[in-house]
Amino acid sequence: MSVSPATLPPVLLHSEAELARAALATPLLSRAVRLARWAGPDTRVGAGGELVEAQLPAAAAELGLAADDPDAAAHASEAWRIAVDTGLVEVTDAEEEGGEGTVTQGEELALLSSGGPQDVLGLWLGALDTVYADATVPDMEGLLDVLEENGEVDFGELGWDPQAEADFLDGVLGNLYLLTVGDAAGGGGPVPLPALAASMIVPDDMGEPTDDVLEQVSDAMMKLDDQFRLFEPLGLVEYQPVDEALMAEIDDSDAAVAEPEPLDDEDVTRYGMVRLTPLGLYGIRARMLEAGVDAPAVGELADKGADVLLEGTSGFPQAAAQAEIEQWLARHQPLDAARELLAAARGGDEGAPLRRLRCQQALSLVGGEAEPALREVLDDPELGGLARVWLAEHGAADVPAPSEALVFWLTIDTLAAQLAAEGNSDELQGLVEGLAQQHSGFFATAWRVEHPATADVLEAMGRLHPDKKVAKEARKAAFKARSQQGV
Repeated sequence: MSVSPATLPPVLLHSEAELARAALATPLLSRAVRLARWAGPDTRVGAGGELVEAQLPAAAAELGLAADDPDAAAHASEAWRIAVDTGLVEVTDAEEEGGEGTVTQGEELALLSSGGPQDVLGLWLGALDTVYADATVPDMEGLLDVLEENGEVDFGELGWDPQAEADFLDGVLGNLYLLTVGDAAGGGGPVPLPALAASMIVPDDMGEPTDDVLEQVSDAMMKLDDQFRLFEPLGLVEYQPVDEALMAEIDDSDAAVAEPEPLDDEDVTRYGMVRLTPLGLYGIRARMLEAGVDAPAVGELADKGADVLLEGTSGFPQAAAQAEIEQWLARHQPLDAARELLAAARGGDEGAPLRRLRCQQALSLVGGEAEPALREVLDDPELGGLARVWLAEHGAADVPAPSEALVFWLTIDTLAAQLAAEGNSDELQGLVEGLAQQHSGFFATAWRVEHPATADVLEAMGRLHPDKKVAKEARKAAFKARSQQGV
């Protein structure tokens, strides 16, 4: 499975126990388990392990499906296939060609009662592999039309490339994963199906999509509609299908072609909405890891040192960094944690400002027991500023006032960290504007600050400040800083 970017944001997964409960509650796996427990010596299967047609009504009844439900046999057959593929039942082939095989309960079935959450999730991932394979094959009617005399499929005549189909689905689910883990503020809301299809079809540098591209997007939507309908019973996604009336409109060849009108929120939902469930996040991440993709999860740094924690969370979104730090702190005593974090925050390298910002974030979660560690670094040129901020915020007494040099150093360090974390963001621009407004002589002093990032920060201020005069002052100060540093 290939996905971009190379380094994915970390995902905050539910506990394995929660995920296992969710897996067992999914319609498809729960039906497979019921059929596995129902199966016995009288159960008969065909050459491929499928239930013989005569037993489908009894299997459907076992699942509580109505006898007059036209899809009952299909649901029972699908659940049985999952039971076979995941090892919930073991199939013994017929001794004679054309005969019927028998089944026994498989070893995997016992794991549901004797095993742990990982065993359950392993079964669910096996079911996901089966459904994934189903989602990438063409419809059976088209398949039968192109069977050659030797029983093999002429893929060329069918116009179907198995690898391309698998790559397309991998890409779609990879994009959906990215949208979910990268939407900490939005809580991973549902994604319109047209947007998801377009993410795979429309080139990034294309302005107005051509008619041919729009047709490809429409075809991709219809394909994804079928695929997500398969995935929903397994709990991979929550899916609102494409409106059947809308599909009829699309298929109506006599419909007049008109300039499309802007869609409101209700119109967008008619085209299908999809979101990954917590179980779906777990499943897609597992497939990515199996394919060699680096897909980090929050909590993987909890047993590492503070240096690894601060370095690792430097590239995390704010919410993910907070969650990772909270898990790390839960394993450490407050005073020891504070000392370890402060030691790891030192340094004059390019990544040091962001490490100190994450250190501040971590220390804000530590109680008053950490005060001795903060007092120990009050005279440290790199840590003294953040130590004073922490002590003041916690109402500590006898906190020495910072020197002007320390205030300016901390300001440059903070701006460098924000620049590394967010780039030229609106929040940083607001910070830059406020800073220049509050301190009229800021640039006259700032260029003298002995910090490795001084010149870079002043250049950024020159780019971000909307006032041309102030921006020019910042650029001049940046030039002086570089000259002072001998760069």
